[in-house]
Amino acid sequence: MLLIYRLLINLTIILSPLIIIIRLIKKKEHPSRFKEKFCFFTKKRVPGKLVWFHGASVGEILSVIPLIEKLEKNQQIKQILITSSTLSSANVISKFNFKKITHQFFPIDSNYFVKKFINYWKPSLVIFIDSEIWPNMLINLKKKSIKHILLNARLTKKSYKRWFRIKYFSKNLFENFNAVYPQNKETKKYLKNLGCAKIKELGNLKYVVSELKADLNLKNKIKELKNKKKIWCASSTHNSEEMICAQAHLKLKNKYKNLLTIIIPRHIQRKNDILSSIEKIGLNVHCHSSRKKITDNTDIYLVDTYGETKKFFKICSVVFLGGSIIKHGGQNPLEAARYGNKILHGKNIENFKEIYHLLKKNNQTIQVKNYKQISNAVDKSFKNKSNSNLLAKKIKKMGDEILTKTENEINNFIS
Repeated sequence: MLLIYRLLINLTIILSPLIIIIRLIKKKEHPSRFKEKFCFFTKKRVPGKLVWFHGASVGEILSVIPLIEKLEKNQQIKQILITSSTLSSANVISKFNFKKITHQFFPIDSNYFVKKFINYWKPSLVIFIDSEIWPNMLINLKKKSIKHILLNARLTKKSYKRWFRIKYFSKNLFENFNAVYPQNKETKKYLKNLGCAKIKELGNLKYVVSELKADLNLKNKIKELKNKKKIWCASSTHNSEEMICAQAHLKLKNKYKNLLTIIIPRHIQRKNDILSSIEKIGLNVHCHSSRKKITDNTDIYLVDTYGETKKFFKICSVVFLGGSIIKHGGQNPLEAARYGNKILHGKNIENFKEIYHLLKKNNQTIQVKNYKQISNAVDKSFKNKSNSNLLAKKIKKMGDEILTKTENEINNFIS
């Protein structure tokens, strides 16, 4: 199995010039930094202990920011390396003002690049986040006797079945982790079945909130409308979900003439397609990045930047979370819940079902399946504002406890 995997990786390398060109055209790669994926390093290694975090994209990286804040204060650690695979995650990391942080793109998982990467950065501890399992990297870390853990581990039923089909190969990877910390009981069960021995439950890091003072100041053009408009938000939307929300807006507009719908797509490179589709049904769209003034006729406010979602959750009372009407598995609802929003979602929330279960118990969610149900739920939420202060306090307490336990575990590996 390893031989087949390595052959496929080598094929990817052969095709990489074409792949990179396509991704550059689609603005999915940094025009100069994509070479980091081929181990052309753009940052230097600082002498001393280095802790390396790897997460695939924005969500995984943001989940460990509170932990990184804590580790920045650890005098034993001289440098913290963060790697990710997406351009959006690199853009989000650049917004934080950390002193010890270095970001690089994760290398292609070929034996050659992996060895070069490890030899350059020489990590004292490697922390993979969520479901990041890269065979060549894991095998070479084991050969070098470098401690590596899987933090906030998550396996869906679908991914578990894929790993189980190649159980012998999977076992050789999972059993070599120095520790694995599942974010839910379902993942713990799957990890055991895959031969993972060193499992310890700490809780889900996504309950933790960053202590950094977020810039929640809104641009004047939004601030002015806050008191004039009825505002609701559709966040982390995927293809087709923007149009469903736009149709919900049309229905609601019959009742609320001063309605403003904020749409925050999961992938902002889809901006032009979203704009075109919504304008075709006669709605006025304003882009967040635009310097033009919002008019009283603005229907849809399209957020085409990363890292500003909290600002919009702050001014809303109800949020639809995407990736849930389509078969994607949902998005993390905790951030919206912290700001007291009623959460609307489709039936496909299996990636966050334990969190949704908690929110449902506290009457904080409504399941919807089409634009009519969304518009009815938004209308209902406008009339009956939820009081979620107790829930927000409960989430914060859970998060604080999880963060403390996680920090202690990491410090044990470093010392």
